[in-house]
Amino acid sequence: MSAHTTTPQPDYPDAIDGAVLKIAGVVVLGAIMSILDITVVNIALPTFQTAFADASGQPVPYSTVAWTVTAYTLSLATVIPLTGWAADRFGTKRLYMLAVVLFTAGSALCATAGSIEVLILFRVIQGLGGGMLMPLGMTIMTRAAGPARMGRLMAILGVPMLLGPIFGPILGGWLIEVATWHWIFLINVPIGVVAVLYAWWALPSDAPEPSESFDFVGMLLMSPGLALFLYGISSIPGEGTFVSKKVLIPFGIGLAMVVAFVIYSFRPKHPLLDLRLFRNRRLTVALVTMFLFGAAFFGGLLLVPTYFQEVRGENTLHAAFLMVPQGVGAMLTMPVAGALADRIPVGRIVPFGLLLITGGMFALTQVGPDTPYWGFTIPVLFVMGLGMGGTMMPIMTSALKTLTAHQVARGSTLLNITQQIASSIGVAVISVVFTNNLASKPLAGPAIAAQKDPALVDKIGGPAAVQQGLAQAADAFGETFLVAAILVATTLIAAWFLPRRHEESHLLDDEAQVAPAVLH
Repeated sequence: MSAHTTTPQPDYPDAIDGAVLKIAGVVVLGAIMSILDITVVNIALPTFQTAFADASGQPVPYSTVAWTVTAYTLSLATVIPLTGWAADRFGTKRLYMLAVVLFTAGSALCATAGSIEVLILFRVIQGLGGGMLMPLGMTIMTRAAGPARMGRLMAILGVPMLLGPIFGPILGGWLIEVATWHWIFLINVPIGVVAVLYAWWALPSDAPEPSESFDFVGMLLMSPGLALFLYGISSIPGEGTFVSKKVLIPFGIGLAMVVAFVIYSFRPKHPLLDLRLFRNRRLTVALVTMFLFGAAFFGGLLLVPTYFQEVRGENTLHAAFLMVPQGVGAMLTMPVAGALADRIPVGRIVPFGLLLITGGMFALTQVGPDTPYWGFTIPVLFVMGLGMGGTMMPIMTSALKTLTAHQVARGSTLLNITQQIASSIGVAVISVVFTNNLASKPLAGPAIAAQKDPALVDKIGGPAAVQQGLAQAADAFGETFLVAAILVATTLIAAWFLPRRHEESHLLDDEAQVAPAVLH
């Protein structure tokens, strides 16, 4: 640690200059690859069912093809805890290039898969690379920007994070329509090649610190424990209940391993995840706020395109286009929020974004089977997008801004794990609430099926019964949006503790002053 105490603080310009934008381009390109891939594959699941049908033409069960998403997520969760140590050990430039190569190779292999089982295996390889891209990207940008420009740089990184879930389905639907499912993976190959060459050219070489020993015990506890924990949570929607062996056994084992890791992690000098970072009050408050926001918002976000498809009868591509106003709103406020986060405390920015999202969620409780798009739904989504742009990146900025150069990689890892766990929990909770609400409406399920297959209309009582069932389905969505709105509103409590006045950089130990979050 003594090497860090003598690191001089570079003289950063206040403006976002070309040197920083060059580095930001590398990170954004990697983030686009990783995040787009998640949403592009989501839209291809029905295609996988028929593409990998057995010899008799029987489609693959949806629960099986869903593993193409789950395996990728679990692979991400397994590798993210290793990223902080690996970045310190091998250097961020070399590790980032390796992550892009792994992701690109996994993408090429996925396109060659001849069975659903092989595709799931290759998705694991993709996830090993994809899991490192985001925390490494945050580390690289934080060190390059310096604390005074963090807000504006995080706003740049936030573009793919917010737009990926919106434009991913559009891209996936278009590729499947004009080509084949293979191209949702093959499109990553040329992008990956460009990303590796760009990273080699643009990223400055950094000095790795191989003196730190690897925490093998921590890895054996944390990585499989986190994967089992998330597997149990991800199984809740399919089981329809928490009280199921498929949920409880992996959830319980995973939780026990994670708790054991937490207890153990304070013993080694260099643990896999440095939980001592929680001594930083600003980081802790930001992580709690991010967790609550991620669970509430990403769970609720899942409902909107589903409503368009199930109740309004839109195809996947049209439903994706209807989500675009939300992305437009985020694009408008994100640069503004990023610039403000460099000048005023984030505690004076984030609550306004949360209020817009909360208001939008409460408005969506009123959706029906004939709610006008331009007169209601699209303006509401636009307002929620405005809130998105003013919320996520300022929270991340607050979390990373006061970390020292040596702590950035570990802090980025904590932030990404928090977001991963929060979104998994949020999606599981909202999915179960929605499934139960829908099951309580006797005509809702049959009406949704009849809307997709007109031959079923007469079987459930004719057009009048279908309309009544769709109204019940809309009520189920509205009731679930209410739960999501309440969850987002609780985030305001945590956001109240975000810094509302300028503070000096916090240090997490009693060592000498260290230059905050800078390039070596």
